[in-house]
Amino acid sequence: MVRHPQPSSMRHADGTSPVRLCVGCRQRASVDELLRVVALDGQLVVDERRRLPGRGAWVHLDPDCVSKAEKRRAFPRALRVRGVLNADGVRHHVQRLVEQGGRGYPASGDGTRKQVDPS
Repeated sequence: MVRHPQPSSMRHADGTSPVRLCVGCRQRASVDELLRVVALDGQLVVDERRRLPGRGAWVHLDPDCVSKAEKRRAFPRALRVRGVLNADGVRHHVQRLVEQGGRGYPASGDGTRKQVDPS
């Protein structure tokens, strides 16, 4: 089995995650606690796998942070695009995660990850 090293953007050598700024509340947090969004064709798209090309913006999995970012027009500024971006998809995604009662995001809060059986 060939193992590829994790991208440097995912983990540091000491096992900690990189820190990013939430565009909604402007608080620093680990990437494990934030949701990455990118702009595609005038729409904000949730980048669950954190692999979509282009500049990304980070926001907490909190509907208040999403609405603050919209009010402050932080998404277009962070993504360096002109005009208004439709954040309905992001708002719906965050709301669905809140209703599920958990984060439901790829990395768990305790720093462990699911291991996939290659067979």
